[in-house]
Amino acid sequence: DLDPAAVRCARRNLVPHGGEVHEGDLYAPLPADLRGRVDTLVANGPYVPTGDVPLLPPEARDHERRIALDGGHDGLDVLRRVARGAPDWLAPGGHLFVETSERQAAAAQAAVRSAGLHARVVANEDLYATIVVGTRLS
Repeated sequence: DLDPAAVRCARRNLVPHGGEVHEGDLYAPLPADLRGRVDTLVANGPYVPTGDVPLLPPEARDHERRIALDGGHDGLDVLRRVARGAPDWLAPGGHLFVETSERQAAAAQAAVRSAGLHARVVANEDLYATIVVGTRLS
């Protein structure tokens, strides 16, 4: 994560359970020996289009840092970067999971596919959740 406060929170939650937390931009702070060995990669980056940020509920737009919400013009800027880097980090058969919105699902799936991963969309209406799953086949 880029946000030092989010990193501190993640450390409090993960380190006691044996997890590691790295501060920085996407893959840059990760240990190089993980390259090509990751079975599960989960990214919950910002996916709200810039023009929609003012339309968010006050509890989000007034209390979350903009970097955690604003995903660029169409909301997929960070997702595209995550997808482009994922094949280098995933092990064969490894999966990338990225959250998106229902209206962005087709474009997000296309971005994951264009990165060279097999891509599918999984949605759960009860949780109002839309996930793109990318799989490194070889």
